[in-house]
Amino acid sequence: MGIAAPGAEWSAWEVGAQVGYSQGDVTRVVQAANPTGARATFGRPDGGVHIGYDHVGGPHLLLGAEADVSFPYFYEDGAVASPSPARSVDMSEKIDLISALRARFGYARERWAIYGTGGLALAETHVTDDAAALSAGQGRVLRWQPGWVMGAGTELAISTDWKARVEYVYTRLSPAAVAFAGGMGIRSGAELNGLRVGLTRSFRFRRARAARDIGPPVAPEAARWTMHGQATAVEQGYFGFRSPYEGANSLTGASQVKNTVSATAFLGVRLWGGAAVYANPEIDQGFGLNDTHGVAAFPNGEAQKASFPLPRFVPDRLFLKQTFGLGGERETVADGPNQLAETRDVSRVTLVAGRLAVTDYFDNNRFANDPRINFLNWNIYGAGAYDWTMDQLSWTWGTLADLNEKTWAVRAGYFLLPTVSSTNSFDMHIPERGEYVAEGEWRYALGEQPGALRAFGWVNHGTMGSYAAALALPTTSPGYPDIALTRSVRTNPGVVLNAEQAITGDIGLFSRASWSPGRVEILGGTDCSQSWSLGTVLQGRMWGRPADAIGLSGAIGGLSSVARAYFAAGGLGILIGDGRLDYRPEAVSEGYYSFAFSRWATLSFDYQFVADPGYNADRGPVSIFALRMRAAF
Repeated sequence: MGIAAPGAEWSAWEVGAQVGYSQGDVTRVVQAANPTGARATFGRPDGGVHIGYDHVGGPHLLLGAEADVSFPYFYEDGAVASPSPARSVDMSEKIDLISALRARFGYARERWAIYGTGGLALAETHVTDDAAALSAGQGRVLRWQPGWVMGAGTELAISTDWKARVEYVYTRLSPAAVAFAGGMGIRSGAELNGLRVGLTRSFRFRRARAARDIGPPVAPEAARWTMHGQATAVEQGYFGFRSPYEGANSLTGASQVKNTVSATAFLGVRLWGGAAVYANPEIDQGFGLNDTHGVAAFPNGEAQKASFPLPRFVPDRLFLKQTFGLGGERETVADGPNQLAETRDVSRVTLVAGRLAVTDYFDNNRFANDPRINFLNWNIYGAGAYDWTMDQLSWTWGTLADLNEKTWAVRAGYFLLPTVSSTNSFDMHIPERGEYVAEGEWRYALGEQPGALRAFGWVNHGTMGSYAAALALPTTSPGYPDIALTRSVRTNPGVVLNAEQAITGDIGLFSRASWSPGRVEILGGTDCSQSWSLGTVLQGRMWGRPADAIGLSGAIGGLSSVARAYFAAGGLGILIGDGRLDYRPEAVSEGYYSFAFSRWATLSFDYQFVADPGYNADRGPVSIFALRMRAAF
């Protein structure tokens, strides 16, 4: 078969994503009575998206146009310059985003291309005068900085529709001034040298695809790579409710609406027999209700403990997975997010190490496990009393081993704990501190319908404050009862029982029960000592829409006696704290309808009723409404 013309692979509309690292300098002049100049060097990971059109004509000539936008890494948060020692008032600068409109020109063959690029840049930055922010609340000024960009790169077609790229980009932002009250301010510009890697999906709308793909079809057992993606937006709010008093972590009684947005790529490459590496770069933006405070059974699983007024790049998962087959019966697994298509032994040992979420492998339940697809509430898609180790965005580092047989499995793992409650740094006293987990799973059939039972246990050993020690502090101490003053190395264990049962092919039931002693502050999960949930999911085949679903569930959570006393005395937890407490268990019910527009797009309507938010009988109840939009491929 002949080789396709170059335009068969490169002339197309394109959408993709990139991640990279930028190193740069910011030059600024402090505009004060005695102007002074300074130059600061910075470096930051970033990630973003691009869209464009390429055309190949003539003797392999590649011409195109592309628009892209990049966002800073969450943990760096766009910082480009630290406070200046040249003034009595400290200033700091951050780049919130950099966008560009670029031309591309180069040389293209069937499977690869090289190109140069150049165009215009526009960045949103902000400058903070820390002293002004403290004294007048006006110390943050946004500005738009124009500039230009140039660079070069190479692309490789890895299939008819997908291309991988490596690209160098130089960006120069023109100097721009910021003035604060009293005539103080700065004038600064920046330049960045960036190296990126990216993936691009091509769309050809006006002609048939090329007769030949790049390479022969790949059998499932030999699949070398996988690429999937998702985007989820949740709009959530409520009307005002009864709230006679409020504390620092209360759900405000006034009505409010918040939203969250996430876009994720699921990438995987096979390394050798049984081994693969997976990466999930993600862009996040948005806020939970009250910045994710006020309800222990929080109503939006897409809202974590960090808020993003502007999009931020987050490397969700990065892990190595090695599977050892033990022989016997084999099964075929389809390609999916973080799963290469393959044929594998049913009896196997799997080892995983890297950055991931503990609940990727533990406490799973097919009917309630993902707030992007089914239930949104934390204590319904997960176990309330489990102190899930994580940074502010759900992720940690660790390793696990899983032994799977046809009707049962056992798994165990070790994961890093945050240094203290709700932080993005991890305790590196390995292995004497950390989270130690184990789970046993039994799979069975009731009649002809599958079911599963799981028993999950954990022990956290790390730096935690004590409720009893906080209550024992002098009542005259600042912030009484400030649990941070009592932090030392302590242990917190707990268990979860988890069940799922299909009733018919279209109806399933699930339940979770969880318990922990409730003696210490929570490191990563939510303020809960006991929880129980029960629910059902109905698939739409019953009413002629097989891809639709209805979910109905309820959950109830409670606090230990010492935790109740701590919150009644005005203590603050990781999510709750009304300043006082008339204790009553926190009860939540949730229902959703998921409407499938196509196999890749859904729209869900969600309603939650929260009685006694924050375990407080003096406040609430509150009805919370949400609209969830999701696209995935």
